[in-house]
Amino acid sequence: MEQSKIEALIQEMTLEEKLGQMTQLGAYYWGVDPSVDLTGPLNEMKVTAEDVKNVGSTLNYLGAKEVKALQDRAMAEHRLHIPMLFMADIIHGYKTSFPIPLALSCSFEPQNYENATSVAAAESAASGVQLTFAPMSDLVRDPRWGRVMESPGEDPYLNCVMTAAAVRGFSGDDIKKKGKVASCVKHFAGYGASQGGRDYNWVDISTNSFRQYYLASYKAALDAGARMVMTSFNVIDGIPSSANKMLFRKILREEWGFDGATISDYAAVEETITNGLAENGEDAARRCIEAGVDIEMMSTNYINYGKKLVEEGRLSMELIDQAVRNILNLKNDLGLFENPYKDASEEDEKTLHLCSEHRRLALEAAQQSIVLLKNENQTLPLKKGVKIGVAGPFASSDNTSGGWALINGKDESSLAAGFRKAGVEFVSAMDQSVVSMSEGSFDVEDEAESAMEAMQDCDVLIAAVGESPSDTGEAASRAYLRLSPNQEKLVMAMKATGKPVIMVVFSGRPLEIKPVLPYCDAVIQAWFLGTESGNALTSVLFGGYNPSGRLAMSFPQTVGQIPVHYNCYRTGRPYYGQEDHYVSKYLDCPNEPLFPFGFGLSYSKAVYSDLQAEARDGVIRARVTVTNESRIPMKETVQLYIHDLFASVVRPVKELKGFLQIALAAGESRTVEFEVTKEMLKFYNDQMEYVFEPGEFEVMVGPNSRDVEIRKVTL
Repeated sequence: MEQSKIEALIQEMTLEEKLGQMTQLGAYYWGVDPSVDLTGPLNEMKVTAEDVKNVGSTLNYLGAKEVKALQDRAMAEHRLHIPMLFMADIIHGYKTSFPIPLALSCSFEPQNYENATSVAAAESAASGVQLTFAPMSDLVRDPRWGRVMESPGEDPYLNCVMTAAAVRGFSGDDIKKKGKVASCVKHFAGYGASQGGRDYNWVDISTNSFRQYYLASYKAALDAGARMVMTSFNVIDGIPSSANKMLFRKILREEWGFDGATISDYAAVEETITNGLAENGEDAARRCIEAGVDIEMMSTNYINYGKKLVEEGRLSMELIDQAVRNILNLKNDLGLFENPYKDASEEDEKTLHLCSEHRRLALEAAQQSIVLLKNENQTLPLKKGVKIGVAGPFASSDNTSGGWALINGKDESSLAAGFRKAGVEFVSAMDQSVVSMSEGSFDVEDEAESAMEAMQDCDVLIAAVGESPSDTGEAASRAYLRLSPNQEKLVMAMKATGKPVIMVVFSGRPLEIKPVLPYCDAVIQAWFLGTESGNALTSVLFGGYNPSGRLAMSFPQTVGQIPVHYNCYRTGRPYYGQEDHYVSKYLDCPNEPLFPFGFGLSYSKAVYSDLQAEARDGVIRARVTVTNESRIPMKETVQLYIHDLFASVVRPVKELKGFLQIALAAGESRTVEFEVTKEMLKFYNDQMEYVFEPGEFEVMVGPNSRDVEIRKVTL
């Protein structure tokens, strides 16, 4: 549809119809579920059935047949026959579940994230989804927060790279194309800095850190083609995000030039009242519309009070029209005026959902997301023919997708299923699934003794342990990050047998595994890997795939260290292990994380040598030789970090500025080269100017953020 026709449509719409476009409600308000009496929900929202006819979008209503039927009805009942927009939370897969985003980031391979979102887009589009509430690109530094599983991790650079890849997968170069959906980046902004790691809690970030580290990934999403931005639940500088003009008018619209649509998170407009900012629904609607939030999700202050605010001159009609313009332009970009169903197809659902190609991509992503944290005495890989004993709540569980998986525990491969498919001889014990803490369960049954008896004839013991998938994601904050007591007891009982012990940890966040680390000969961080979980883990355990994952988030020694991220500022009294009491250190714990950002082992040995760095023509160039000193082919992630030694504001001790994955045959050497431009070295000074300052820099290259070679250059 031409823009002139969009403008004509806006002029033809009544104010009520415009406010309807600015409101999003669940599909049940259209009576799609006969078992639901709409009287209660309609009264609670203070809306009528006539109001619902004007509503412009709905969320999490899935299925080609169902979406087509509701779209037909909605367009027939709307006076101007404007199509509805169907949105959903498609985070890391639809029917084919990929690893959680934090795990995908650990692959250090943006193509994996792009493949995951491309598959999710194709499968969900066939089921009627037109826009996804993803990716979540919040920078995270506190694993107590359950939503770290949705994020690419603690590093701004990696976060930007992975976020952009996710948007490319969802949307491609044209959201109108078949198999593509519009992307909504969230949560704008700073949601990942929740105090105490408690969801929905307040956020307190300095302006410098906010601009330098927390905003970058949202901008990367927009540059990659995201067409919608969602508000966050937190407060920034005393103003809730959904009513924050600085965020949505100044930064998003004026500075970044964003011309897409914006939406509140679930009932976040209403929550500005609870926050203590807005006095009532009228005030909430006025503040949020003035701030630039186009669509109110799952509360109805816009539709209830917008007309009164306009008629009384307290809200500009121009703001209403601009919000509606943004919404209709998005629908037009998706091609909904010509094809209101977009890609909804019952036939495509049959051919695309869990098809072999999608599962192949899911397997590759899962293999590459696994991180080997410990491997003493070459315990891994296991040799074919060994008899394995596997115990713990994830020994047989097929619930391995993690939070935000729409299809859970179905067509997924458990660890036991992976073993059976590979023909591995094993005995399972103590394998009752872990139950969510929200259901009042904080441990598994203690069956360690009987498990040891059942596995007494086994050669190697595997502890398949972790946290409930339901205890990750939204509203899943944890104050304690250790494995439950009976899971720790299981690991210790295994060690007491004298047999090799391999711990496989299933989680949506870094856990505090230090207490059981000495009892393990090998440790695999499995995360939640999705549909191909068991097959991927089996291939890694038996050497079919040489592990290549690297941590996208540091693992704490204990929760008392949190936040413990690698890219911190240097204190005036840094601790280097010297004998000095008056330095920045703990009395009872090291400063360093248990495992640092970028860390991960393989079955091969990569050796770094001959690091060279020079500054010429306004660019820092670095090269290093990497050699595979083993007989096993490997994939190595070479990481480049920079430290700006002296600047007008204090700079982090190191920052990731580049990485490259290389394949190395047995005994092969390769030279890896990096370039760092002045643009990549810019930062916000004390006047909030984005500047490059010449001076001395440390160039650091290595396999992780801790084990690096260093050279100094002047640029």
